[in-house]
Amino acid sequence: VFAVNGFLRLATGLDIGLSTKCVVIPKEMGMCHKIGYSEMRLPNLMGHTSMAEVIQKSTTWQHLVHTDCHPHVRTFLCSLFAPICLDTFIHPCRSMCVAVRDSCAPVLLCHGHPWPASLDCDRFPGDEDMCLAPLSKDYKYLHKVVPKPTCQTCPTVEEFFTHKRVLEVFCNSNFAVKVKLSKKRTASEDQEYNIECQVEFITQGSLLPYETQRMIQQWLLINEKCIERMTPTHRPMVYLLVGNIEEGIILVNQVYRWQRKDSQLTLATQKWRYHKCL
Repeated sequence: VFAVNGFLRLATGLDIGLSTKCVVIPKEMGMCHKIGYSEMRLPNLMGHTSMAEVIQKSTTWQHLVHTDCHPHVRTFLCSLFAPICLDTFIHPCRSMCVAVRDSCAPVLLCHGHPWPASLDCDRFPGDEDMCLAPLSKDYKYLHKVVPKPTCQTCPTVEEFFTHKRVLEVFCNSNFAVKVKLSKKRTASEDQEYNIECQVEFITQGSLLPYETQRMIQQWLLINEKCIERMTPTHRPMVYLLVGNIEEGIILVNQVYRWQRKDSQLTLATQKWRYHKCL
């Protein structure tokens, strides 16, 4: 059973005939691996005729997929760049396009790119046709809704502070997460990063540590300009990200550089367990 099975709406489809061929999804298209099928149609639904073109055009979208801007972003993009090898092309439904666009367009804009004309949702069929539809509204109730990171101005990285000042900031914050960042060495010109997160505290009772770690990773991927500023070299850098959750949005308000020679952050996180806020 392939991953898109739950999205299908049954109706008549367009016969492909002999105009396309089935090929293995290449290793360079990491975003379309482990989606429930391993072969794709070429040319694809974006009109790409060679595998070199598919790889080149799809890799620019891999970063957006990593941000998890919408639960269906991978399904949507892979249905276009690497359509499943069936007797008919199965387009994403217009409603899936709209749902993904509304969640992911702000992330693209944060990186300086508008939602592209090639993904204009009007070009996709309505839900009554044979197409990939978003999961039903019941899905939202079955899955816990966690706060979303958002595009925001990168806070200034603070390097000089006292543990008392940091404790005051903690008192007005919902979370503090220690982050180790480093640039990956890649063959392509695109920057990729290793992001390790360790939760120092959460005061938002409904959140779990692994959820908070995931949210901070997403925040960094969405606010990539912030990562660029925080990783001037390939040497790993350690920071403490402190912030709040307001109306379902996660906001990072303070970024502290965590240097080994400076024990103020270590002292603050140790004292926090017993600290009483005014």
